[in-house]
Amino acid sequence: MPELPEVETYRRFINEVAVGQTITGLEVRDAHVLAVPEDELRAALLGRTITGTGRLGKNCFLNLDNGRLLVLHFGMTGDIGAYRDAPDAPRFTRVAWQLSDSGLNLAFIDPRKFGRIRLADSAEAYQKAKKLGPDALQITAAELHQKLSRRKVFVKPLLLDQSLTAGLGNWIVDEVLFQAKIHPERLGNSLLEKETTALHTAIQLVLTTAIQHEANYRHFPKSFLIHAREWDDSATLGSDAHTFCPCHPKLKIEKFYVGGRATYICPKCQPALGN
Repeated sequence: MPELPEVETYRRFINEVAVGQTITGLEVRDAHVLAVPEDELRAALLGRTITGTGRLGKNCFLNLDNGRLLVLHFGMTGDIGAYRDAPDAPRFTRVAWQLSDSGLNLAFIDPRKFGRIRLADSAEAYQKAKKLGPDALQITAAELHQKLSRRKVFVKPLLLDQSLTAGLGNWIVDEVLFQAKIHPERLGNSLLEKETTALHTAIQLVLTTAIQHEANYRHFPKSFLIHAREWDDSATLGSDAHTFCPCHPKLKIEKFYVGGRATYICPKCQPALGN
């Protein structure tokens, strides 16, 4: 599922290939991904120049020269691509925008069609309408402490709550909690200020590392918990060493469920205290 790091990678790609280009055509191959009528989308985009890009959490913004935004949300399987000729369009291209000067088409790719394309008057209006909290890369340690300290709820679902902070997904929250040495079932209001500061530092570390590696988890440091998840043995090919704690190589990573979400922890690094 595209999380904040993937969407930031998509944004940078769009910034490179599309900013300064005028949208001269719109091809809708599957209207299921449109959260706005096709005629309205066409009228809003054709002839408009893309002046910049932005992002809030898992949402990517294309700034138009009339001040409006094209908003891309990638759902579970969304991606972005570019092509010149129709036969070269990526598989599962649902919508494509023709760009004036480059001859490229920008493709919204989505195999499972859970992504959505919208229009917004501004990033602030969209944030308010969708009840999104501050971007996870922008929230301050003080804001995070204030939001968590009010809630007698497990810290993992709190961090997954997009109204608290936007952009954190399941594996990211597990990684953040591991790096901060906090158990996912600690209550938000049990965390000391120094612990929420550690959480904030871990959020910045995990997100910036993932963005640096263009969200390719196989390149993440061996000290990251992500390699213990079942779908990755890249850190220790040919062995099961990746299923042990990076800090305690003889201690198995534990898996259980918190709020219905698969959760990975080191029981020694993340003791269940303070509930």
